[in-house]
Amino acid sequence: MGVVAKRSSMTFYSDPACQYSHRVRIVLAEKGVTVDIKDHEPDSVPKEVSDINPYSSLPTLVDRDLVLFEHHVMMEYLDERFPHPPLLPVYPVARGESRQLIYRIDRDWSSRVDAIVAAKSKDSVTRARKELRESLLAIAPVFDDKPYFMSEEFTLVDCCVAPILWRLPSLGIDFPEKQAKAIDKYMERIFERESFQISLSEVEQEMRD
Repeated sequence: MGVVAKRSSMTFYSDPACQYSHRVRIVLAEKGVTVDIKDHEPDSVPKEVSDINPYSSLPTLVDRDLVLFEHHVMMEYLDERFPHPPLLPVYPVARGESRQLIYRIDRDWSSRVDAIVAAKSKDSVTRARKELRESLLAIAPVFDDKPYFMSEEFTLVDCCVAPILWRLPSLGIDFPEKQAKAIDKYMERIFERESFQISLSEVEQEMRD
């Protein structure tokens, strides 16, 4: 797959370990956007971000006079600003279905990743690992139905699923080989994409070294 030629210039303040920052970096890479990515730890957000973002949070995307500080908004903005390749379906029903899938991914999977990373207690981490592992295995056959997640084309849904799957080893989650063949094939397809490789921060590269 060839990444689209560079087309714009903007600044993306990114948490190099955060799944939500990673989502946006995948979109930026898919679109071939010229972007200045500035990595910061969430507990050391620079003043330049605090001055423009009322929540002093990461990720933060700056495009000229526009400042965005919610990753879903960033992803859809980038998809609209740079229409090719499209990462959401054209038709309203299909777009609604994609947005609903992203909502479910956030509720069912991303929230468990956050709980493991937060590590508030041993019990909470153990429970989140178990729930995430079981939830992914329960839906494993879906990964085999189409080339991408419930789609013939790579979409924003894949941009949300891929960072979770990439982090599984660092989260202490593995699968029985026979039960996870479809997930493994999906991961191989996604992780080999040039845009995905470009999207990885140094921290994320080390997660699977």
